[in-house]
Amino acid sequence: MKHPPVSWAFSVALIATSANLSLAASPDLRRPPDGGAVMVYDRDYPFIHYSDPPVRNDIARLQQRIDSGSVTLTATPQHGYLESILKALNINPDSQTLVFSKTSLQVDAISAATPRAIYFNDDTYVAWVQKTGKLEIVTMDADRGPVFYTVSAADSRADLEREALRCLTCHDSYSEMGGGVPRFLFESTYEVRHGKLIPDAVARETADDTPFAERWGGWYVTGQDGGAPHLGNIKPPAANSPVAFDVVRRGSLASLDSLLDTSAYLRNTSDIVALLVLEHQVTVHNLIVRANFKSRMLLARLLPARDAATLHWAQLPPTVQTRLDQLLGPVVDGLALRNAAPLPDTVVASNGYAAWFQAQGPKDSHGRSLRELDLHSRVFRYPLSFLIYSEGFDALPLLVREHLYEKLAHTLRATPDGQTAFEILLATKREFSQEVKTLRD
Repeated sequence: MKHPPVSWAFSVALIATSANLSLAASPDLRRPPDGGAVMVYDRDYPFIHYSDPPVRNDIARLQQRIDSGSVTLTATPQHGYLESILKALNINPDSQTLVFSKTSLQVDAISAATPRAIYFNDDTYVAWVQKTGKLEIVTMDADRGPVFYTVSAADSRADLEREALRCLTCHDSYSEMGGGVPRFLFESTYEVRHGKLIPDAVARETADDTPFAERWGGWYVTGQDGGAPHLGNIKPPAANSPVAFDVVRRGSLASLDSLLDTSAYLRNTSDIVALLVLEHQVTVHNLIVRANFKSRMLLARLLPARDAATLHWAQLPPTVQTRLDQLLGPVVDGLALRNAAPLPDTVVASNGYAAWFQAQGPKDSHGRSLRELDLHSRVFRYPLSFLIYSEGFDALPLLVREHLYEKLAHTLRATPDGQTAFEILLATKREFSQEVKTLRD
């Protein structure tokens, strides 16, 4: 970066406890020990303003359209406002994934026979449970990270009500010790030890680096998995004790009709490609949220007299650059898919989700896109996440984006596939192309 230097004096941080992305009904642990009304985030990260009404997300904008009368949501007897909201948010029903863990505001209605359905696009996740009439929604707000909403079919007009305290009890990391950040969670229950399934194992977070064999405990999975073992489609054993994995393991399923009555759902699938994309999104969104909260906190502490929104990376003192570089390393790794676990074999979608996802763009003049899927040895064809186009990424401080662009440019150009990703980004994201030009100059 070549920006004019400046000098100054400066002084030197959906859970599923079993297996889902959810709103969790649990006691409020988000308030400070003195019992005051201020949320922990407002104390630890006052510059985020987490308690204030979020406005930079899909749901807040949808509510504005409802209030203005430009959008009217319609409830159906079976699904409530589900279809109407999915259409308004451009969420494809083929994104449906089904999970039967009992962690939700509607826990009593969830079972292996009546799993919870989750539908999603790049930023928003909508969850529906049979016969409850209530939707649970979590969306990525550019400024505040994950924010939570519910809407009930009992309401004559769809009002998307914000949830916070109950959800954040679980959708956080190290919250009771302070300094936690809101986050999306995708977890898998079960594990396999010495050839036996352990049904009461502690749920573990699933991310890009999770081996294929350790994914999807508590989830249904459809599509071709190439014969590679995973924990999907295994219903909770009647006795909560170890059982031979080969006895309960199921192979590829084209649909879920043989496992449950799917007539109540929008699809009879829980697509394997949708699950892989969902896990990737959760991984990268969490990295972006943490980078946003922590970088702003670090800058506020180290450079309290400066406005981070106006600073360029090259204007930072070397000691501050070093601290931020360490903080942002995992974001570079996540965006560049450095630690993504390989696919053990080819996977094939069970519905139209994969084609729909790849069609979303943006594409360069050669028709290439960061959304292109590989599905043979890895999920994505090119080693760069499509979430670099996201509103959450664009809301990171300018100096953070500059540094990430520089690190990514260096990383991508080191391999042939990375070079292609570099070219695609250069053609499809103006800020990146401007930053690269500045670096070259």
